[in-house]
Amino acid sequence: MKSLKLAYIFIICSLVCTSCKKFLDVQPESDVTKEQLFTTEEGFKEALNGVYTYCASRDLYGGNLTISNLDIMAQNYTLTDLNLQKIAAFNYTDQTLISKYDQIWTACYKAISNCNAMLEVIDEKKALFHDKNFELIKGEALTLRAYLHFDLLRMYAPSFKNNPGAAAIPYVTAVSIKSTPFSTVTVVLDKVIADLSAAKALLRNADPILSPGYIIGYPGKVYPDGTPEAKKATETNSSSLFLQNRRHRMNYYTVCGQLARVYLYKNDLPNSLQNAKEVIDAKKFPWTQSADFNNTNAEQRDKVFYPELITAWFVSQDNNQVDHFAALFTKNDAMYVPSITQKDLIYEKATVGADDWRRAQWFRDVPSSNNTGKAFLQKYTTNSSPLKNLHPTVTPGLRLSEVYYIAAEASFDSDPINATALVDTVRKHRGIGTPLPKNITRSEFIDKLVGEARKEFYGESQIFFMHKRLNRDIVNTNGLIYPASNSIFVSPIPVDEQAYRN
Repeated sequence: MKSLKLAYIFIICSLVCTSCKKFLDVQPESDVTKEQLFTTEEGFKEALNGVYTYCASRDLYGGNLTISNLDIMAQNYTLTDLNLQKIAAFNYTDQTLISKYDQIWTACYKAISNCNAMLEVIDEKKALFHDKNFELIKGEALTLRAYLHFDLLRMYAPSFKNNPGAAAIPYVTAVSIKSTPFSTVTVVLDKVIADLSAAKALLRNADPILSPGYIIGYPGKVYPDGTPEAKKATETNSSSLFLQNRRHRMNYYTVCGQLARVYLYKNDLPNSLQNAKEVIDAKKFPWTQSADFNNTNAEQRDKVFYPELITAWFVSQDNNQVDHFAALFTKNDAMYVPSITQKDLIYEKATVGADDWRRAQWFRDVPSSNNTGKAFLQKYTTNSSPLKNLHPTVTPGLRLSEVYYIAAEASFDSDPINATALVDTVRKHRGIGTPLPKNITRSEFIDKLVGEARKEFYGESQIFFMHKRLNRDIVNTNGLIYPASNSIFVSPIPVDEQAYRN
């Protein structure tokens, strides 16, 4: 298994948060050994922060797994580039696609290897840690390992609904030159759940986000007294950089939300609902206010519903990343751009979407006399420097709205009234006041739920996974139907790995 025979790779970097201060000055990457790095608590922190930074890079959630092929395959854009058209048409034999999926596979397992390097030695080093840092670091590393494996499963293997016994991916838990056998879809899901359950137990009594004093919101913003948001956010108040910005890391509620995702994928509705309700009932994540999302001052506008993000990947604001986002979405010759007509159809402008905040603020319409006007996505526009916007530049990892959607789907059969109310709650906080019909059938409900999720996850890749999990056809802008099947839903694994799966 050539591409999984990974050496220890440590990405030593700055803390993944709004500060660029490092915890520890360490030797250059090539000179740092396992023994040197894991002799102090600070070394474990550096290693963990390195995984976060790598995950937020363009190789993974700052690019390939958020704003790349998966979102193109969801048919969200009107494409003129021939190579992008091949992606949208699921042409998995194209060498460009093959190379991209090889890169993603390798990058995910590289990050997993770094998690495993920590997890292999952390128990024997427990005496190094102060306060609750052992539980935090081990819990976060387990969650990252599970999170990455789950996305590998969702990309490279048949869905649970389609074939739960199919050979899926290797679930790698050790750094070794020996090959890790492929596990079935069901076994991978069970291993993901085991890692997440262990992480949940560790973080339950250690994560600062669980404290009543941990207030989620915008850095530095103070609301007028008497408003529901009057309390000032405390996410950057800790004297320890490591304990700040818990939503830029794998926190306790990330684990709950990820368990809700995984159990839903496995069609275990009671456990999915239980974990989703734990996030919802905590009332930790406030809904974004209209005054923030629709602020007339673009630099003071919340572009991503920031308070609602359970987990977000902090994205570097260096020029390369800024230019990358602009080239994809906002420049006049941007690559990923829907037509105005396409965007308005997705957001149902003619009916319930007339007042949809997302349709109004996420896109900059440039009309054309020949009906080829374009809508440029503004979700990832970069903040001014110095920071003026309400929130840092992030890509979403898990949203409160998704947890509501999961709870709605998981509860529909037992309580359809509550299920529709959950979806209506999200719609209300997006400017849509029209409720779903109370006599809606399950089939109609799923249709509506997928439509709402497509609006919410635009430019984030999650809607592709929803189609796959539900085994739903994908329809392009021109009405061409791509029938639900492994031929569109299963990405090609590297050639070097194929013999090990068979």
